[in-house]
Amino acid sequence: MAAVYDVIIIGGGPAGSAAAVYAARKQLKTLLITESFGGQSIVSDDIQNWIGEPHISGFELAKKFEAHVRAYPEQVAIAMPERAVKVRAERCAIGEERMCDFEVDTDKGGAYVGKTVILVAGARRRKLGVAGEEKFEGKGVAYCSTCDAPLFSGKRVAVVGGGNAGLEAVQDLFPYASEVTIVEYGEALKGDTVTLEEIKKNPKLKEIALNAQTLEVMGDKTVSGLKYKDRKTGEEKLLEIDGVFVEIGSVSNSEMVKDLVALDKYGQVVIDSKHASTSHAGIFAAGDITDDPYKQNNISAGDAVKAALAAYAYLQKREKVSPAAA
Repeated sequence: MAAVYDVIIIGGGPAGSAAAVYAARKQLKTLLITESFGGQSIVSDDIQNWIGEPHISGFELAKKFEAHVRAYPEQVAIAMPERAVKVRAERCAIGEERMCDFEVDTDKGGAYVGKTVILVAGARRRKLGVAGEEKFEGKGVAYCSTCDAPLFSGKRVAVVGGGNAGLEAVQDLFPYASEVTIVEYGEALKGDTVTLEEIKKNPKLKEIALNAQTLEVMGDKTVSGLKYKDRKTGEEKLLEIDGVFVEIGSVSNSEMVKDLVALDKYGQVVIDSKHASTSHAGIFAAGDITDDPYKQNNISAGDAVKAALAAYAYLQKREKVSPAAA
C-alpha cells in the first residue's frame, strides 16, 4: 500500500519551503512536490526585501530554501522535479465535516496520498511573448516593481501595461528611475483615475504611448530598447530605455484544483485568511496562488506558516473522524 502523508505541500517557493519547515517541526509526515526551489524570484539578480538579507540573488535564496527543508530528512520527503497536475478527494467520511484523503497526480506519473494538502504553487506572470523578452529576463526585463524598482536607480524604464498594476509599478519606479514611459496596447489607460492623475503630475513621466503593440525587447548584454508599433498608423517606433517592467497581470497555478475548491473570477484560490483554509476541508493555501492581494515573498512565507499550523490543528481533529479508519 502506498504511503499516506499527513500533509502534501505543492510548491517549492518561499511559501512551500516555510510550510515544509513548520510541518516538519510539528512532526508531520510531509511530502513536498515541486519542479524546483525558489519560486518566481529565482531569476532576480538582487533581492533587497527578503527580511534579514539586504542583498541576495534569487538563486542563492532558492539554495537556502532547499537546504532548510532538507535539514528535516526524517519528516520531509521531496518529489523533485515533479509538477502536480491534479488533486482529487478520495475516501471521504460521511458527515458534515466531509473529511477526505487526497490523491495528488504529477507529470512524472506520481500518485501520492495525503490527509491534507497545502497549495503553494504560486502564479506565473503573463508575458508579452515577444522577441528578446526571455533573453533579457533578469537583465533589464522585470515583472515585480515592488521587488526590483530599486535596481533601476537613475535608469530609463518602460512599463508595459496601463491597468492598476501598471500604474502602481510606475509609482514604485518614480523614486528610482530617471524617467518612465507607459506603453499600453489599448486606446486608454484602465487604471484608477486618481492614481493616473497623480502620475501625470510627476516630471519623471516622459510619455504615455497608447495603441502601442510591443514587438521586441532589444539589447546586447542588457536591455537598451523597446520596439513597438502604433496600432493606428502602423508606424514602428523605438524607445531607448534601460529596463522594461511587464505588468499585464498574472495567472494563478490553480488548474490542478479547479474542480475541487472555490476560485475567484481570476482563477485564484479563495481562502479564509484567518486560517489559510479553502472551501474544501483539509485543503489549505497560501501565497500567489490565492486571492490575497499582496504578492510578496515575505507575505507568502508567513501565510504558509499559518497554513501549516492550521493543517496541524485540522489533523488533530481529524483523528477522531478518520476516513481511512475503516
